[in-house]
Amino acid sequence: MGRFWSLLFLSVPVIGVLTFVCAMGNLWPMSGGSFSFPADHWLPVNVSENGAVIDRLFMFILGLTGVIFVATGIALFFFLWKYDAEKNAEPVKFTHGSHALEIVWSVLPAAILLFIAIYQMNAWADAKLRRPTETIGTTEVPKRPLVEVTGRQFEWRLRYAGEDGEIGTPDDLYTVNELHIPVDEEIVIAIKSEDVLHSFFLPNLRIKQDIVPGMKQFVWFRANQTGTFDVVCAELCGWGHYKMRGRMTIESREKFDVWLDKQIEEQERSEFTPKAGDEDE
Repeated sequence: MGRFWSLLFLSVPVIGVLTFVCAMGNLWPMSGGSFSFPADHWLPVNVSENGAVIDRLFMFILGLTGVIFVATGIALFFFLWKYDAEKNAEPVKFTHGSHALEIVWSVLPAAILLFIAIYQMNAWADAKLRRPTETIGTTEVPKRPLVEVTGRQFEWRLRYAGEDGEIGTPDDLYTVNELHIPVDEEIVIAIKSEDVLHSFFLPNLRIKQDIVPGMKQFVWFRANQTGTFDVVCAELCGWGHYKMRGRMTIESREKFDVWLDKQIEEQERSEFTPKAGDEDE
């Protein structure tokens, strides 16, 4: 029975590696029989100018941890197979351990984690610290957000700046789950939560940021392709979490301006009144 368990442990890295290979190569069967898998299990199409940096970092960490995962699985298989009590008649031997080995398996993981921390510093700074700037008059200031996104159970409420370019003034435009972005422009989005923890996730732009109640944060990117993509919440935020899905449309500046003007006209005709929670904090 011990040999069975050793083979079972060996199947973990084998099946794990095969699963990743099939997902990366899109090798899942599309149809046939009553049991089949859908395609496109790997990363969604990247439409961000900075997305390739995130993808390379992801693949590097996946490869590094994958090697450790496979090596650990093979080591478990070896020891289970070699020292199976049913097949091994040698008496049990005890050891007090090895100080050298303990130092190695303490220092080596620490060195790997330190290397990853240093390796990803520039990617982190581009995504979290180096906010784009703009010049107002003669002063260079952090770029103003195009839209403010508020997460709430269970929808995304969006607030676009009107003609004055400032969010929080009477000419703001309000939408729900409908994000429009001009292509080939540096975009800043302000994000906040009205109730609980949410996570603002734009998979195709490689943007994901947890939203903490009481805190306004900012994300930025430059989209380089047009199309319609998902806006999702990546944080379990309550019973209706599954419904918290919006649509992002990336389009030319001309089409974006037409859409914005049309939405403002419709809002004015409907005499829209902001709901509770829409006012600035």
